[in-house]
Amino acid sequence: MSKPWRHGIRAGVAALGLLAGVAVAGYWVPLVKDNLHDPESPAIGVLQEPAEALSKLPPDPAGNQVDWIKAIEDGVIQPRTGLHSREPMRIRDDFILLENTGEMPMVRFPHRSHTLWLDCKNCHEKYFVSRAGANPINMYKILQGEYCGRCHGAVAFPLTECKRCHSVPRKKD
Repeated sequence: MSKPWRHGIRAGVAALGLLAGVAVAGYWVPLVKDNLHDPESPAIGVLQEPAEALSKLPPDPAGNQVDWIKAIEDGVIQPRTGLHSREPMRIRDDFILLENTGEMPMVRFPHRSHTLWLDCKNCHEKYFVSRAGANPINMYKILQGEYCGRCHGAVAFPLTECKRCHSVPRKKD
């Protein structure tokens, strides 16, 4: 039996692949051509170009080509708990295993790499309920920008990097 939602996922992944191709090619779009900044604005002259800023950070072959976790671990960047806060980051070193992934390998969600960046309240209880089994996560919702899709595909590595999340093989019976 055909599952119509799979067509939406396939189309979404294909579109993400096209978008990711720009970054994988080693090219950061100049601010005047990114369709976000006003090329006529006097601020353009004082803003740092993405190629200048990002090329100095540890490389990653996907997304915006920056390995942000390595950048934190190497001390190249130091995220803060808030804009004006100097409180230390509360880092969790555990993980959650998401088993409801259909035929795909299971997902090992590492709290550590996420809490290096973000305080728990950035995600809980707004996007994720802090109770096992309370979040009906699936790829359709993620591709629609829910759950993991709030960041992945936007500011974190792209959703085309399936094996980064789907990394835990299923045991053969």
